[in-house]
Amino acid sequence: MTAATAAATPASQPVAEGRSPFVRLHELLADIKPGQTPINLSVGEPQHPIPPFVGPVLQAHLNDFGRYPANKGTEGFRKAAAAWLGRRYKLSRPVDHESEVIVLNGTREGLFLGAIAAKRYVPRRAGAPAILIPNPFYAAYSAGAAAADCEPVYLPTNRETGFLPDLDAIDEKLLARTVAFYIASPSNPQGAVADESYLARLVAMARRHGFLIFADECYCEVYLNGKPPRGMLEVSGPDFANVLVFHSLSKRSNLPGLRIGFAAGDRKFLARYIELRNIAAPQVPMPAQEVAIAAYADEKHVDKNRELYVAKFDLADQIIGNRYGYKRPAGGFFLWLDVSAQGGDEAAAKKLWREGGLRVIPGHYLARDGADGKNPGEGYIRVALVQDKEITAEALHRLVAVLG
Repeated sequence: MTAATAAATPASQPVAEGRSPFVRLHELLADIKPGQTPINLSVGEPQHPIPPFVGPVLQAHLNDFGRYPANKGTEGFRKAAAAWLGRRYKLSRPVDHESEVIVLNGTREGLFLGAIAAKRYVPRRAGAPAILIPNPFYAAYSAGAAAADCEPVYLPTNRETGFLPDLDAIDEKLLARTVAFYIASPSNPQGAVADESYLARLVAMARRHGFLIFADECYCEVYLNGKPPRGMLEVSGPDFANVLVFHSLSKRSNLPGLRIGFAAGDRKFLARYIELRNIAAPQVPMPAQEVAIAAYADEKHVDKNRELYVAKFDLADQIIGNRYGYKRPAGGFFLWLDVSAQGGDEAAAKKLWREGGLRVIPGHYLARDGADGKNPGEGYIRVALVQDKEITAEALHRLVAVLG
């Protein structure tokens, strides 16, 4: 049995494993009083200031709240997204804003609906249709697989695999029945970045077996080593066949509440996707799209935002050092800390709350057990460095003082 097939969730897995990790965390800590002033490090919600242009742009377009926008997005938004992709990545040709970009109410919606559209789009599979998901994973991936009535197959991403799915471990029979493959780079929660050869190999696999790649690139601008991550469209050739990339302003521009992003890539699939979206998803308000146009035209606020994250990881380097298996990730804003020597992830989460007032997520809440009974998140905690520098420093000092 390969690592990939061993990672498929068994039908007998406890129902709790499919519940929200945040609901589970609430229940875990409900009867425990925090030992110090609480600091929430559990949710990946950016707390940096929003860009200064947001208010004026909204004010200038208030009357547009009285209009129904086109479901695929305004022409101005789609042009802005396509132009940004062309500046950010080394593409073989420009993205066509008419047929290769659509607006989204944030990428959660897009990643979820993508699975349903993919099931309808791909040719008949050689066996029960499956959707491949990195493990740990963003919850929208598994929710989409369930809604599409596809078997979710969880691919372990651990230190041995470089915190990305091991492409060599995936069985050919599994690939033949695959509908879609979710991949995040930088990955959530470990912050691993896929190199060009990895991305190109995945694209070749998708075309050979006829499945779609859903590349979640939401953390692409939060890189911590001065090296912008490569994008899936860069390696997909001039037709972008079998490839969809998903982007958002939540992390890039500190606008998680704006709920706006886009999908871009394979035009044939997007034509089918927009048919589903026309009946299953609400339009994105035009004033929000105007804010997005301004955001994609400005890099200064993105550079400042990145500098803030780099400064906080500098703090982690200094305060945490080599404890808990810590190694500065290539991207993202999470710490993925091995607390197996501190009693495990749930015990560490309870202790940090009870003694330090720190709210963190047990790693196995973000993953699934494989058929071998192993959960790749077991023994880890996810710590979101989303607070400002001063609060982050206080939180990291508390964490080390509590866990030792």
